[in-house]
Amino acid sequence: MPRHAPATHLITHDVTNQPPEFGGRNLFLSDPVLHEATRREGGDWVEQPLSALGAEMGSEEVLALGEEANRFPPELTVFDRYGRRLDEVRFHPAYHRLMEIAMRHRIHSIAWAEDRPGSHVAHAASLALFTEAEQGTMCPISMTYASVPALRHQPDVTGPWLSKIIDGRYDAPLKPIGEKAGITVGMAMTEKQGGSDVRANTTRASRDGEAYRLVGHKWFCSAPMCDGFLTLANTERGLSCFLVPRILPDGERNSLHVMRLKDKLGNKSNASSEIEYHDTYAMLLGEEGRGVPVIIDMVHHTRLDTMAGTLGIMRMALAQAQHHVSHRRAFQKTLIDQPVMRAVIADLALEYEAAVALTMRVARAFSGETETEKAFARLAVAVGKYWLTKRNPNFVYECMECHGGAGYVEESPLPRLYREAPLNAIWEGSGNVIALDILRTLMKEPAAREAYAQELALSRGVDSRLDRYVDELQAGLKGVPQEAQARHYAERMALALQASLLMRHTPRAVADAFIATRIAHEGGRSYGILPQGADIDAILQRVAVH
Repeated sequence: MPRHAPATHLITHDVTNQPPEFGGRNLFLSDPVLHEATRREGGDWVEQPLSALGAEMGSEEVLALGEEANRFPPELTVFDRYGRRLDEVRFHPAYHRLMEIAMRHRIHSIAWAEDRPGSHVAHAASLALFTEAEQGTMCPISMTYASVPALRHQPDVTGPWLSKIIDGRYDAPLKPIGEKAGITVGMAMTEKQGGSDVRANTTRASRDGEAYRLVGHKWFCSAPMCDGFLTLANTERGLSCFLVPRILPDGERNSLHVMRLKDKLGNKSNASSEIEYHDTYAMLLGEEGRGVPVIIDMVHHTRLDTMAGTLGIMRMALAQAQHHVSHRRAFQKTLIDQPVMRAVIADLALEYEAAVALTMRVARAFSGETETEKAFARLAVAVGKYWLTKRNPNFVYECMECHGGAGYVEESPLPRLYREAPLNAIWEGSGNVIALDILRTLMKEPAAREAYAQELALSRGVDSRLDRYVDELQAGLKGVPQEAQARHYAERMALALQASLLMRHTPRAVADAFIATRIAHEGGRSYGILPQGADIDAILQRVAVH
């Protein structure tokens, strides 16, 4: 029989026309929109910490850590090999590295450690920058940041906890807080039967000397390896707020049982769990029956982080899209030189500009010392959370489409960003809850309504289209809008505020195109439909990826 010739590997093609790797850039300094807004709202001092963080988060090493932490999700270990309860979550080393980086850069504490204007701007921008590389670790970081105002309701009890937050660094093992270099604090509010309706909670608290014992469950407890949790339970006087430590003062484990981890759409690196309280030791914060006003301080601050986290997802999606279209050629032109693609990227850039302006302005209000600024923060953070998180999923999808098929495969960061995109709209109150909260604030807090009106008045007289839009909005808000109109007004309030901020703080080309497309209805129902005459070159220059 004839011998067959040995197989040979033929060269079928050369791999060309592909973008270079994205990593190796400073995520802060390469983002002129965020850079400009943080200096404007936070002051010059914010540049140094944000530049240092941006350099580390944009490195190839840290971007790879973000991928690894999500490729190898956490696992629950309920018992040790002898059957003793552990209720521990085990994480990939990448997760611990990311947590160490986040706490070393003080994302959880810079707002409280820096007693000067702009501290919450520094926090929000830091969280956004970190989110560009990895999203899940920002859940425990955000809750730790937001726990401080609630913990301050009972400083005689929580003093050691506050010092371990504000001066702390990452220290993962469970042990008494006095032995730790730093701590994290989580939140467990919702239950199966009620969800956002926490008044339907059934968890019970009974007095045990100076402490309390809890019996019940919590449907969502993210980051169950935190050192303590703010939680709600009913005493004889009503719903009350408690601090539940994972480790008791005597060093024993508290009877907080982790029943399972959630199998979520995204946010894979973060362990979200269902827990049960079995005669669990807890410390009261504030007064019995006043639990919601205590924990609402924490919710208020986490809502700022839903805006900042959304901002980070948007920026990375846009930067990836712009990076791709700036290097990929089709039909004898680089994609970014194709008129249709330029319009798409420019329209996405307008959305990002407006998101940055709104988020950083709201963050500045969190540092405000006047009652007007505090009232503005209470209303504007709900308006911003509602609108930015609603816009995010389709924004990320459009960025994915800019890549073609290469954006749809898991080697690309776009699928992970897309799975993350809906989360912030659901966390801390989904769309209807937030829209109704906006209406309640308008009705019950005249100071908030007035503060919002004063903010819009700062751009009065510059653009007649915006003036008409604001006049119509204010006329509608003078009455008591019906609940069915809650989303209508939430959306219009957000657009008016974004347009006003852009009119005051960005080049006229940006503000004019935003008002034309979002206020005057000269745009379309999808991205990339800009009015004739829009200065696309000027808009794109603002978000150029270097």
